[in-house]
Amino acid sequence: MRSSTETISEIGGRSRGTAGEVFLVFLKLGLTSFGGPIAHLGYFRNELVIRRKWIDESGYADLVALCQFLPGPASSQAGFALGLLRGGPLGALAAWAAFTLPSALLLVIFAMSATAFSGPIGEGLLHGLKIVAVAVVAQAVWGMARSLTPDRERVSIALAAVLTVVFLSSAIGQIAAIALGAVAGLLLCRNGQSSSAGNLSFRVPRWVGVLSLIAFFTLLALLPFVASATGSQGLLLFDAFFRSGALVFGGGHVVLPLLQAEVVNSGWVSADAFLAGYGATQAMPGPLFTFAAYLGAVMGPAPNGAVGAVIALIAVFLPGFLLVIGALPFWDDFRRRPRAQAAMRGANAAVVGILGAALYSPVWTSAILRPHDFALALTGFVLLTVWKAPPWTVVIAVGMAGIGLAFF
Repeated sequence: MRSSTETISEIGGRSRGTAGEVFLVFLKLGLTSFGGPIAHLGYFRNELVIRRKWIDESGYADLVALCQFLPGPASSQAGFALGLLRGGPLGALAAWAAFTLPSALLLVIFAMSATAFSGPIGEGLLHGLKIVAVAVVAQAVWGMARSLTPDRERVSIALAAVLTVVFLSSAIGQIAAIALGAVAGLLLCRNGQSSSAGNLSFRVPRWVGVLSLIAFFTLLALLPFVASATGSQGLLLFDAFFRSGALVFGGGHVVLPLLQAEVVNSGWVSADAFLAGYGATQAMPGPLFTFAAYLGAVMGPAPNGAVGAVIALIAVFLPGFLLVIGALPFWDDFRRRPRAQAAMRGANAAVVGILGAALYSPVWTSAILRPHDFALALTGFVLLTVWKAPPWTVVIAVGMAGIGLAFF
């Protein structure tokens, strides 16, 4: 029988570093990685593949393919796995904490101080942040549509997803759209380019992978019933964010409609507070999923504040990490199957439709109230897409412009 030390070493692959080392490296990344998930993956490659050589190019490419295939925040999942490789289970936790906490803490501070804003300056700033959300989501829809819906079959799947979400305006609508997209992909998207073969260097035992997958599906299936039966607001909060994190395909921006359905439609968070927080999130380094910390803090019913932020933050990240651990032992075999690749093409096209529907409601309808708002949102979109301006600079510029508009 193997010792526990050997098992831990096996889970992490070749653990040549310490959790402390991993924490310091990812803290630097968490403080400086602006620009969203794709940019984060570029920062990781420069720091961990080229400079520190924690993993080679082919292994990193396979890891990125896995994290983009699975639901959840791709950059955070990749960081979690790289921490696992370098420092074992403690290294994985250190990587997540260091990459996530800077932006999460800043957003909690913003949530707790946002209620102090009053008068034209405060109202103008909050409205400017909502306008920023229009530009950022429009950029995400534009970029994802170009890469994920390159043919008429996938454009049609995206349109069907819009119709599904519009007529089923709840979290069920998003789930149904993704499921129908996967089925349509099996039927219509079999001729796409296949993923290249590769071999991940993570030695995760199959029993660990199986336990992680069991935990994921058990929580996803049972949490709604347990939360409803007990009436515990803490469990309802955990369930809402766990389910949102479990169903996000395509990057951090896609969590917007899922969280909106969970917290705004339920009355836990106002639409204005939701969009103001989403706008503020664009100015932060690190993962977009830290938006959950803001929502947990600004929540109406208790637990809220710091406790709500912690619950929401853990819940929204946990499913993605369970899936990464669960998939590592089986990924090489699964990714070579044409049917699996076809289903994911359809699901990714459906994601474009879901995000497109969210661009209209609640983002556009809550922020664009007059021609000046439209002009400002269009300016932000051009700065992001044409001039390639860093998102945080656009957030600051449009936020200040929002204050200016408040006086006119």
